[in-house]
Amino acid sequence: MKKLLAFLTAFTVIGSMMAGCGGGGEKKADAPAADKKLFINIATGGTAGTYFPLGGALADILNKNVPGANASAQSTGASVANINLLKDGKVDIAFVQNDIAYYAANGAEMFKDKKVDGLKGLATLYPETVQIVTLDKTGVKSLNDIKGKRVAVGAAGSGTEANARQILAAYGVTYDDIKVQYLSFGEASSALKDGNVDVAFVTAGHPTAAIQDIATQNQVVLLPVEADKADALIAKYPFYTKLNIAANTYAKQTADVPAVAVKAMLVVTTKMTDDTSYAVAKALYTNLDRMKAAHSAAGAMSKATATDGMSVDVAAGADKFYKEK
Repeated sequence: MKKLLAFLTAFTVIGSMMAGCGGGGEKKADAPAADKKLFINIATGGTAGTYFPLGGALADILNKNVPGANASAQSTGASVANINLLKDGKVDIAFVQNDIAYYAANGAEMFKDKKVDGLKGLATLYPETVQIVTLDKTGVKSLNDIKGKRVAVGAAGSGTEANARQILAAYGVTYDDIKVQYLSFGEASSALKDGNVDVAFVTAGHPTAAIQDIATQNQVVLLPVEADKADALIAKYPFYTKLNIAANTYAKQTADVPAVAVKAMLVVTTKMTDDTSYAVAKALYTNLDRMKAAHSAAGAMSKATATDGMSVDVAAGADKFYKEK
């Protein structure tokens, strides 16, 4: 009998404890949203490129500064692939060139008849300069001298190829006027060195290692995009910005060269809430030292220029942050 009484007493105590635990569980379920995990997948680019280390730094920033964030960066095929990953809901933030974002949002170029709805800009980051490279021995000093020349315009269907076609058009030059070579960045560099092309278009942050390599044994010449041509280009294609490639960027480059650039940017979709886009923008621009430590390209980033060259509508939450003093 004593054993039965002890058992019943113990059962009652345990039952009370269980009820207490159950109440705690219900309270946790009703906890604020900030206590819940916010999974953020970030699409970058190849592991040897600029997007990848910056994406890793961004994930680190979000994990440390956005409550509940569980962010991770993944290597991808870069801009065009990243737009498709966003469209399919496989990533939440993507590094993309602003011209590619423009084409996707407007159903142009490689996205012709494949318009992507719901794209929003989180931030523009740093310039990816359209560098028009030749060698002194070709005698080409200007894009006005380019007719009849062998010109590497980028791989077929690439962002660089679209840049080349648009800039040449500003000078009244079509592909019928030149000997077009559809060459990738690496192929164009080799062809210049070997004398198989006269001029090459390269869209990349400057200084670019491959061009520096050419300049070690050859007199490299960068062809300018004059201000009036750049203005006309920007009026037609708002994703371009003007800049100067500073003297001494490359060996024996004695003067600044006016150029145009597209911009690396972060793109999201309307699936991201305004609160989240605000939190991401704030975390990013209050922790730029972490981005700069990941790659020197981030040295061009600032809150003041976060919408320069923006080619799609800005995410509302991010826009709110940029307008705050």
